Amino acid sequence: ELQTDGNRSGHLQNGELVFGPEVNEEVIRIIAAQLAEIGDQFDKEIKARVVNDLVQHFLNENLSGEEITRRMSEAVEGLARAIPSDMEREKAMLVLAMVLTKKIANTMPSLLQRVFRTTVNYISQQLHNYIVRMVSA
Repeated sequence: ELQTDGNRSGHLQNGELVFGPEVNEEVIRIIAAQLAEIGDQFDKEIKARVVNDLVQHFLNENLSGEEITRRMSEAVEGLARAIPSDMEREKAMLVLAMVLTKKIANTMPSLLQRVFRTTVNYISQQLHNYIVRMVSA
């Protein structure tokens, strides 16, 4: 429910801004801190080859958005297989997707918009239910 700028999402209804369901912002901050900590650990483990392969896919303008999302999904799932089994698979996949996005954008800043859009699509398609469960728990 948070936008990328940290503001809550909302929409206009009868000319007035209406926000989505109330969420406990402290819970969101705690979850974000935990994910950032896990991300720092994963950041060290992701090999440059994985990032460079994804950069090449993102640079290929002939690939559709769906194909790029599929490539991102394959990379995340491949990396998730190496994650210790004591961590929730969905949590690992969420963090890996975000860390890969950061690494790709740092490697090739001009790809930021395409990488971000792809990551949002991937998370929406693959991990939406997990995020809902995590925030509502």
